[in-house]
Amino acid sequence: MTPSASPSFNSSPGIEVRPQMSIEDFEELARKAPETVRLEFINGKLEVKPVPDGDHGAIVMWLLERCLQQRSDLRLYPEQGLLIDAYRAGRARPDGALTPRNHFVGQGEWASPDGVLMTVEVTSHDYDTNRRDRIDKRDGYAAAGIPVYLLIDRDAQELLVYSEPRGGGYESRALYAYGSAVKLPDPVGITLETEELKDYTH
Repeated sequence: MTPSASPSFNSSPGIEVRPQMSIEDFEELARKAPETVRLEFINGKLEVKPVPDGDHGAIVMWLLERCLQQRSDLRLYPEQGLLIDAYRAGRARPDGALTPRNHFVGQGEWASPDGVLMTVEVTSHDYDTNRRDRIDKRDGYAAAGIPVYLLIDRDAQELLVYSEPRGGGYESRALYAYGSAVKLPDPVGITLETEELKDYTH
């Protein structure tokens, strides 16, 4: 484990981003998109969420099972739309959103981040994953006040755990190699034995 604590992991504090379109236009576009396409609106930019491959899906299922085994009161919801960024002007579909059971009932396609304990992203093998998962989404989840952000980085075979959101960024970051025991901080309180992730590196 390599923990660190710098002031925050927000890549562009104080910089105003001019959105490519209005939220209303984005939501209309997202509603009309084909079922095979998932759109997001991150940091004022339209993003196309990559179609997951088999290893990506296996990692999400692995994590879902671990969460359910250790916290039967919680559920990991794949692809639930969330209102993110400081003024909830972003729209993201994390690979997983960990909440109390039935938390999203009645909330619709784009739900409030209030009550979300952790968001999860598993990197994809596309050119945009570095900026999208390692910077833009991380900062959006922090700005929304989500306590823990777990990034499973398939390229580096590492897990990054961000916590303590404050001032639009996360103040705490811990890095673990595949095979490590990863203790997710409160309010999650789950330990991940990650040796099995080595099987999903194709």
